[in-house]
Amino acid sequence: MIKDFIKIIRPKQWLKNVFVLIPVFFGGALLDVTEVFAALVTFAAFCFMASSVYCFNDIIDVEADRRHAVKCTRPVASGAVSVPQAYGLMALMFFLSLAVLTLLGSKMIVVGGILLFYYVMNLLYCAKIKQYAIVDVCVIAFGFVLRLLAGGEATDISLSRWIVLMTFLLTLFLSFAKRRDDVIRMNETGEPPRKNTIMYNLTFINQAITITASVTLVCYIMYTVSPEVIQRTRSEHLYLTSIFVLLGLLRYIQITVVDKASGDPTKMMLRDRFMQAVVLMWALTFLVIIYIL
Repeated sequence: MIKDFIKIIRPKQWLKNVFVLIPVFFGGALLDVTEVFAALVTFAAFCFMASSVYCFNDIIDVEADRRHAVKCTRPVASGAVSVPQAYGLMALMFFLSLAVLTLLGSKMIVVGGILLFYYVMNLLYCAKIKQYAIVDVCVIAFGFVLRLLAGGEATDISLSRWIVLMTFLLTLFLSFAKRRDDVIRMNETGEPPRKNTIMYNLTFINQAITITASVTLVCYIMYTVSPEVIQRTRSEHLYLTSIFVLLGLLRYIQITVVDKASGDPTKMMLRDRFMQAVVLMWALTFLVIIYIL
């Protein structure tokens, strides 16, 4: 039973909440214990809140999941966890999130407002919004922007407009790549994994992936050469990290188009050694430029 409870809250998906830590990393505040603590508290709050959303999603989608070849093994769909138990776990995760948030002190109000907006938006997404093509991926991408904004508010680090745009575009790119996996499955089985999958096709998805990847790279380069970032980091060499961003985007496109394995970005990141190496090299290069040079 405990194993099923853990499965429904999807702790592996907590990796997505690292976007909360981006302001601390990019803002050069990794050595500031107070700011790091505030960022970690916000990260934990988002993890619990996201788990509450996952519970609600499995409750809402229970009938559709039972007809799905893969999702039928989810705890609620398989009957391992009852709907009332799932609602109870949903409430527990919600209140745990709010409890953790109290550690932020006076910043709790603003960050809590962002977190509650994220929660309501995702409940609406699970209930209805995800049925509408394009709108669905935009809502997902905006959820990551909210993580970024919450991290900035919790640490009092101002965010460059370029990093906000880059976050939205990068996660939009990942969402389109995931939808491509759904389209391929629909083409092979004749059954759309989602109601809105019929509104997508490979030609559109491929073009959307190309556009979002290209603009994401441009936004990242503009971020690294923007005057306010150079002044804050006291370095004009951040543009050198762009090569790793380019390699990461190309590798992800390869996984999506050639390997046809973009169904779960989190699992892909945990398994693909090339992507892990690129992210590690990018992070190390960024750290050296900001904190050592």
